[in-house]
Amino acid sequence: MTFMVTYMVEGNPIGKGRPKFARRGNFVSTYTPTKTRDYEDLIKEAALKAMGSTAPLETPMAVAIYITVPIPSSYSKKRREACLSGSERPTKKPDIDNIAKCFLDAMNGVVYWDDTQVLSLHVIKVYGTVGMVEIMVREDLE
Repeated sequence: MTFMVTYMVEGNPIGKGRPKFARRGNFVSTYTPTKTRDYEDLIKEAALKAMGSTAPLETPMAVAIYITVPIPSSYSKKRREACLSGSERPTKKPDIDNIAKCFLDAMNGVVYWDDTQVLSLHVIKVYGTVGMVEIMVREDLE
């Protein structure tokens, strides 16, 4: 039987930020930006809730990510309708690959042991009335 888990993270999607560097005496340390770390914690919390008592899987995985970005409030009614109908598409930030990276990293140790197990990744970004990200992870046993 193939294991599958789905969950949703509400709120505006945030892409993975670039690492930051801080000089501490003679040493330089690297750290993840606070905004990214907080969003990854939110993802991890939702994943933990969806996994329940199931331990992280060690098998190959397929991941589908459906990103809904909110329509900017500055858009006219006509432009909002174009966004909802799909004739205007979200070609603005956050970048689709940075959002996916944020989710894949946050699920490490929760859904699977490491994101190297992900063999298939399908990501879609669309406009919607509210921001959210829906995730589906399943074992990819062939």
